Amino acid sequence: MADEVNKTAFLEIQGRMIELTGKLKQVQNQMRTKEGGKKRAFLTLEELNQLLDDTNTYKSIGRTFVLEPKSVLVNEQEQKLKDSESAIGSLQSSKEYMEKQLAEVENNLKELLQQDPGLARQIMSMSV
Repeated sequence: MADEVNKTAFLEIQGRMIELTGKLKQVQNQMRTKEGGKKRAFLTLEELNQLLDDTNTYKSIGRTFVLEPKSVLVNEQEQKLKDSESAIGSLQSSKEYMEKQLAEVENNLKELLQQDPGLARQIMSMSV
């Protein structure tokens, strides 16, 4: 009876751990993407700031280029930079929260395996 309860608890903890690990990887990938967008916006801003104010600048829309004033392009890049920074901040807090949850699940798993050494032996025999 206790064996079945422990096995069920182990499977639940294992499922939760797999779920959290997947979500954490997804958040890390989103952060990497936002970091790339932030860097691209920063570098574009640097290049735009080197140009004179009366220089013809073009915005890419699909495969077409449209003449835009420099100020419009600068504002767009600054907005992209701000948006990326705020998104990275919220993703960072999500990442920290998920890491805490993952640590908690790992502790629960360790406690369960310490309470039932027989379950640990069964798990090890299944993985071999």
